Amino acid sequence: MMGVTYHVPFGRGELEFTLVPSMQGTLLESKKVPPLAVPAAAIREALANPSGCAPLRRLARPGDRVCLVFTDATRACPDALLVSALLEELHAAGVRDEHITLLCGTGLHRPSTVTEKIAKLGMPILERYRVVDHSASDSAELAYLGTTASGAPIWINRLVVESDLVIATGVVEPHLYAGYSGGVKTVAVGAAGEPTIAYTHSALLSDHPNTRLGCIEGNPFHQTLCEIAQRAGLRFILNVLLDDQERILAVRAGDPVQAFRELVTLARTLYEVPVERQYDLVIAGVGHPKDANFYQATRAATYVFRAPRPVLKPGGCIIVPAPCPEGVGRGSGEQRFYEIMRSARDVATLLADMRRTGYPAGAQRAYFLAQVLLHHKVIIVGAEHPDLVRHLHMIPARTMEEALQFVVEAIGRPDLEVLIMPHALHTLPGEPGIEPVHVAVGTVRLQLRRRGQDPATVDGQGALHILEELSHAEPELPASKWYVTAQPEQLAQFTELWESLRC
Repeated sequence: MMGVTYHVPFGRGELEFTLVPSMQGTLLESKKVPPLAVPAAAIREALANPSGCAPLRRLARPGDRVCLVFTDATRACPDALLVSALLEELHAAGVRDEHITLLCGTGLHRPSTVTEKIAKLGMPILERYRVVDHSASDSAELAYLGTTASGAPIWINRLVVESDLVIATGVVEPHLYAGYSGGVKTVAVGAAGEPTIAYTHSALLSDHPNTRLGCIEGNPFHQTLCEIAQRAGLRFILNVLLDDQERILAVRAGDPVQAFRELVTLARTLYEVPVERQYDLVIAGVGHPKDANFYQATRAATYVFRAPRPVLKPGGCIIVPAPCPEGVGRGSGEQRFYEIMRSARDVATLLADMRRTGYPAGAQRAYFLAQVLLHHKVIIVGAEHPDLVRHLHMIPARTMEEALQFVVEAIGRPDLEVLIMPHALHTLPGEPGIEPVHVAVGTVRLQLRRRGQDPATVDGQGALHILEELSHAEPELPASKWYVTAQPEQLAQFTELWESLRC
């Protein structure tokens, strides 16, 4: 009998495979919701009605020097749409072309290529505006703004500091340190100097229990970035939420903290998925652009290891299909990651040394990967540079069949439980429980029955009205708390669920 065929991203395409017949597979994916039908219209609507501040065309003034920081090629952010919409708002405010600088927030990644800039922004924007790559290691391009409350030195690109108005794009997605990426991070890391990046990514912050995937509350990394961005003058963001196919699900504009938090609330309902048990093997897909190099692709292994709910059994293995045509990556941070991993005698010694002496900016990837490798074997499938995989203390495999056979031999039995996460960077395994929207629907149905009404006689909008009344009358109820923070997309999910139960 033929087994189930699974598909995981691999570069810009897919890798197809089946499990060994004795294995039991479970597929784990983020929730599926329809993408925005007309993204450009949603972007215009978000800019016209921003969260927590005035519209951009009112913030900007004629004569203002504006720095627009956008994401680099390692982020699947639709900057061609976002940047063009922001530029329209700036021109509506009377800002001239020559007063606008577009800064690619590379952090410690390599500079972007001309081809990447064209893909990110489009040729018309490249030809019309000044477009610059950030350089975190060039002190002449940086300005010092003092330190944060926690002691982080604030070095920011001079183009940002010397501007009258700073705005940024971003994509909100799970992040190993920030909880969720996007928001202030495009400026606070993307346009920061190497001393700032080194401090924020040090063990001092990364070892804090709240510096973790999916957590922004009490997260010292996130809090430090917010302070850095505020001191740098970031006043307005335009961020999106994407699905696994990089289609826009939601967009928010406005205050860097409020607009970001609104998208995080929605992101949690999509990306955080309950998991009932642990597995012998996790197959973690990545896909373009993150699987272009090992520095980015190994995120998948660290995301699995540091998931909100541990999904690997002790001694379990992780398979990451990733071509990594750029090798370890060409930026200074990527090279430091490689040199530290390659020179390590073993990961236990490496971890002990890094905890004792600290590590330079970029080497945090080695710090987190070593934690994974101390407990689990990581197999990279289909890498174009298998020798580099070995240098990084991982195991290269040419095919999925070869990788699966290796796992069987490593664990010592063939009857393995396997978790397949096609989009590991957009799927956060969490504790099983009832979703808040289901709690809200159940609460309203119970309320109606207490009134002697049949819930089937009330439509979705009527149910929402009852939930609104309940949020005023009994604000401490979980359903009430959910309602007051729910975004339009979540309220639409409520009415859709309600209508489905009336049938």
